[in-house]
Amino acid sequence: MNTFQIAPIPTEVAESVRATGRAPQYGFPAHKEVASGRAPCRHCLRLIRAHEEELFLFTYDPFQPLGVPPLPGPVYIHAETCERLVGATFFPEQYRGRALTLAAYGDDRRLLAEVRLSDGHEDAEADRLFGNPEVQYIHVRSTEAGCYLFRLDRA
Repeated sequence: MNTFQIAPIPTEVAESVRATGRAPQYGFPAHKEVASGRAPCRHCLRLIRAHEEELFLFTYDPFQPLGVPPLPGPVYIHAETCERLVGATFFPEQYRGRALTLAAYGDDRRLLAEVRLSDGHEDAEADRLFGNPEVQYIHVRSTEAGCYLFRLDRA
């Protein structure tokens, strides 16, 4: 069993964007369009189907509840309601073998380790990083685009 649990963006954030068309943390307009390429939803963590489903692109700061300074960046969610991924203790299939960066953070948002992967050993590497008792959470980012995908918390 893995030592982590996946934490997608909160449902309240996704619902706010869908209801207002704005980034809840900043008030910037959210952009809505039909997906045209690979677009992972940060709420359900499934891919938004290109040329079939609409998405919202908006500014999100994954550190907002965890410390300062802010580090906002672009994220996608399904334009239609989707169910938040809850309780997963393993990487979803659509992220396995992708170019990912795991950034392990400690107290006061201190970066303790950063690992780049593309070999399909995401679960084992996350478990290894959580082997350090100072690691409080891990941000999973796209190595290619640099954008935030989801957070890992200790299980």
